[in-house]
Amino acid sequence: MAQLAARAVDGIGEVNAGDDLAELILAAGGRPAAGEIVVIAHKAISKAEGRVRRLDSIQATPLARGLVAGSQRDARHVQAILDETAELVRAKNGVLICRTKHGFVCANAGVDASNAPGEDTVVLLPVDPDASARLVRARLRELTGAGPAVLVTDSFGRAWRHGQCDVAIGAAGLDPLTDWRGLPDRAGRELTATWIALADQIAAAADLTRSKDSGQPVVVVSGLDRYVTEADGPGAAALIRPEAEDMFR
Repeated sequence: MAQLAARAVDGIGEVNAGDDLAELILAAGGRPAAGEIVVIAHKAISKAEGRVRRLDSIQATPLARGLVAGSQRDARHVQAILDETAELVRAKNGVLICRTKHGFVCANAGVDASNAPGEDTVVLLPVDPDASARLVRARLRELTGAGPAVLVTDSFGRAWRHGQCDVAIGAAGLDPLTDWRGLPDRAGRELTATWIALADQIAAAADLTRSKDSGQPVVVVSGLDRYVTEADGPGAAALIRPEAEDMFR
């Protein structure tokens, strides 16, 4: 019987610009094996890569000031969101739904002040989360000889459902999608729509082992070695639905 296990890594502490995340993971005792999956909350990646902005360095544009009119939002924070946005999809009641430069459709372009290193700072998404995942994987392989898969994750809302769920925004070492289309079900009927978002499911499972204030940005998942590949694979970019297929536009 297949079993899935996830363990949060304690002791990593606050991550700063220039930190080597692979070294921090190993120093905290989170030594992953070759068939395991290292799931990293994007803020740890973003902080290590210097993707943090101080609000006092941001000049709000008229658009940003207009979007916060009548609310308590800081126009400089909204400007940081706009700077990371390729398209402002919706803006209503203080909520901004953005298409980021990566192609993600999410609230506030992933720009967030929670767990930021200072009161007047915000954390941005990594410039290239797939490249970040590949870099951490390569560094872990260099330091340990083992090449576990690596996921970079963030919390996204879901259309028509309350609450947020962690999803993969970066991936290396596994195919983020498992395609069953064209295969038979148990009764022999051909499956036509079963396309499993494997990386997102792993991201959500890993998040269950930690709380948002736990200071545990890294979780090691085991029991899914059958999905871990030697090649880095297509990355989480493969999960992004093309705009032409977006039925909510």
